[in-house]
Amino acid sequence: MKTIYCVEDDAGIRELITLALSAADFEVYGFEDAKGFYDEIKKKIPDLVLLDLMLPKVDGMTILRDMKKEMDYKDIPVIILTAKSMELDKVRGLESGADDFITKPFGVLELLARVKAVLRRYGKNGQNGSETDITEYNGLILDYQKRNLSYNGTSISLTFKEFELLHFLMLNKGIVLSRDKILQEIWGYDYEGETRTVDMHIKTIRQKLESAGCINFISTVRSAGYKLEEQ
Repeated sequence: MKTIYCVEDDAGIRELITLALSAADFEVYGFEDAKGFYDEIKKKIPDLVLLDLMLPKVDGMTILRDMKKEMDYKDIPVIILTAKSMELDKVRGLESGADDFITKPFGVLELLARVKAVLRRYGKNGQNGSETDITEYNGLILDYQKRNLSYNGTSISLTFKEFELLHFLMLNKGIVLSRDKILQEIWGYDYEGETRTVDMHIKTIRQKLESAGCINFISTVRSAGYKLEEQ
């Protein structure tokens, strides 16, 4: 049984999420603030975290960033819950390592679909997945099994989704991949036209590669998508 932690200060929403996910055979723990969450995650690491941004004392973005700094927690998938619909919140969350976001109010079916999609994706391609290949490209070495990426010996840290996206591009070098195709492959379901998500992840991947001294190999094909140039 998969374990899900829900950090949400609104008792009504927290109860709704707990009931809905429990009915779908998930083990769910709810927390109204960061303290309870931090205390519990030290005892048991969950399979997924649902994280509200607007929390008392310690906000959700701080919790997310703290998680991504910790070796034991950095690979836990996180879905952001937010009442805000501003693009900036989505960008900040995704750039900080979130895997998805749900804007309130949301329906139970949408919640279940997104939770299952993220867990399915991690189950297929996570650290315990079946892929063991090492992919090389112009000085980049991507070890899929160990989840390591380096450029000419310099280690590069990517979020789960950034790693998956770069791996997908490396496996399909020279092929133009549409944003919809990338969303379907990396996020695993219809992302309701949020193709801006791909653009944001490509941007952060480029920045991290360039910081390691790697030139930009990822080309933007206007009105089509992205591709990794042939060697």
